[in-house]
Amino acid sequence: MTDRIPSISESEWEVMTVLWQDSPKTANEVILSLQERTDWKPKTIRTLLDRLVHKSVVGVNKNQRIYTFFPLYSQDECQRAEAQSFIKRIYGGTVKSMLVQFIQEDSLSDEEINELRTILAKKQKKDQ
Repeated sequence: MTDRIPSISESEWEVMTVLWQDSPKTANEVILSLQERTDWKPKTIRTLLDRLVHKSVVGVNKNQRIYTFFPLYSQDECQRAEAQSFIKRIYGGTVKSMLVQFIQEDSLSDEEINELRTILAKKQKKDQ
């Protein structure tokens, strides 16, 4: 999809994770999945589902007796949108600032440093 993906809260992201793993799902199936790993009440989960439908991030199949829900965006699309939003809000839209901070504050193994070098070299060749 080329439309701008609406922002998703942390709680809504949990609901999306359930739908990305397997969908379509009924509201009760989403509730059962989330109750295995959260202490959320069914009403809270239904509210989160309704919010995601209202944001047009989740679709509803109303052709059956029991409504089923499915994601309208892939997990990769949402991750990219959230990453771009994070970089814009926190680092003024500059990826370099974010990378420098992460690299300076995190201890990376030699293997991870080599992997980063390989990624940067491929990126440099691709952009030339």
